[in-house]
Amino acid sequence: MPSTSKKQHNFMQAVAHNPAFAKKVGVPQSVGKDFSTADKGRKFSKGGDMKESKAMMAKEIGFMKKKGAPKSMIKHEMAEAKGKPFAKGGIATSLKAHAAAPASKAHAGMKGGGYVKAADGVASKGKTKAMQVKMAGGGKAC
Repeated sequence: MPSTSKKQHNFMQAVAHNPAFAKKVGVPQSVGKDFSTADKGRKFSKGGDMKESKAMMAKEIGFMKKKGAPKSMIKHEMAEAKGKPFAKGGIATSLKAHAAAPASKAHAGMKGGGYVKAADGVASKGKTKAMQVKMAGGGKAC
């Protein structure tokens, strides 16, 4: 049985070639050797999801149109079928202006690398304290 991943391949190679490791992990060396012989000639390079074929994408879009999917969803699928919308990377143009402007004065100070006075914490100055309730002459012994 061949290995299903690079990690499994490396593990089985270690089991096949190191009796102490095989005993430690509880896998018989014969199993490691079986995997090792089955993996001969196989390459475990970086994998990933397969790209969806154009025919499959067209079929998917047709199905969505037929079943009455929202236009925004169909538009998204069509853009996806044409290629990557952000192939060059970076930030979307609609977000550039938003990202350039600081949210507040505090953020503006931080952008320059300066110290901004922290608010609250254990601060008490300038805070309204709760009013102490006093009994009007009550509690006295008669």
